[in-house]
Amino acid sequence: MKDTVETLYRDESRRVLATLIRLLGDFELAEEALHEAFAAALEQWPQSGIPANPRAWLVSAGRFKAIDQLRRRSRFDASQALIADELYADSESAITDETIEDDRLRLIFTCCHPSLSADARIALTLREVCDLTTEEIARAFLTAPATLAQRIVRAKTKIRTANIPYEVPATADLPVRLDSVLQVIYLVFNEGYSATAGESATRHSLVAEAIRLARLLVDLLPEPEALGLLALMLLHNARGSTRTNADGDLILLDEQDRNLWDREQIAEGAALVTRALLSRRVGRYGIQAAIAAVHAEAARAADTDWAEIVGLYDLLLEVNPSPVVELNRAVAVAMRDSPEAGLGLVDALLARGELAGYHLAHAARADLCRRLGRRADASAAYRQALALAVQEPERRFLQRRLAELDG
Repeated sequence: MKDTVETLYRDESRRVLATLIRLLGDFELAEEALHEAFAAALEQWPQSGIPANPRAWLVSAGRFKAIDQLRRRSRFDASQALIADELYADSESAITDETIEDDRLRLIFTCCHPSLSADARIALTLREVCDLTTEEIARAFLTAPATLAQRIVRAKTKIRTANIPYEVPATADLPVRLDSVLQVIYLVFNEGYSATAGESATRHSLVAEAIRLARLLVDLLPEPEALGLLALMLLHNARGSTRTNADGDLILLDEQDRNLWDREQIAEGAALVTRALLSRRVGRYGIQAAIAAVHAEAARAADTDWAEIVGLYDLLLEVNPSPVVELNRAVAVAMRDSPEAGLGLVDALLARGELAGYHLAHAARADLCRRLGRRADASAAYRQALALAVQEPERRFLQRRLAELDG
């Protein structure tokens, strides 16, 4: 039974939490109620059995645990008793799978409210909606965990004190709020598709959740960038099963078995890219999706149209300039022109210092040096990348490359 409840917590706790936040109107109270509900499940289900609708049972149990907590607080604050009575009076309202699912989207938009800073929106959503740890979020932001923790606390306080509504915005307000929501979903996908740390390269539940949320957004607001982001995630996920072998070791793109790629997802993603591009308002997600489509539609690695990919990266740099985009373009230039051309661009990027702590920049330099026969330079760059990498599959890959060079 313990394993069953742990699995349920992993798969359903964020949905249950979202509904508890709506019902209770307070993040901290809802989080406490969530944990008490799961503790009650561990205690009661071995005797009573697993309920027909575990989600609804957990929401109901959490709500009553919160009512009990508020009534205990009423000894010191009479207003807490009134809140508890209101919650109890509403305790018979229906809790269905549909309302629980809707609450996830409501929570996303609440966490991404314009009155919160951009960083706070993303950090809060990753923590509360997706259950990433503060440390995982900090690595994504390249900042200190303590700083992230303070940011999340301040965001929760702002939501409570400003009475930010727990709702999906009206249609007229949606475009303003869309970009920060898309950023959140993309970060969730990235954490799932290539985990920042840990034993596994992929966290499939986060990938599935990001795609599900993107589909909800496309249904709600089929803007070009929402289409582009969904396309991008589908095209990457289509090759997800070929990114690692049975031992969990990484397989590079040019070595993957393309016969195993999910052609249905590729077709759906390519169609979404076309819709996004036809709007003539394509942004960074649509352009990245177009790059992913070029890769996905090449029958063999040798068939990849690197000239088109470099051109798309040029466009992406105009829309969304960043050193990581420059790094990806440099790798594409190396494939289109020569390793020497790509290495010159990578070295210039590293000399600027912005990517000094980014392990993939050093790994890219190492690979280009390896291809040029510069073994000592390649070994040094691989060691630098290894010192910075925290995901175990990536570390094993870098160690294998080093062993090959040393051998």
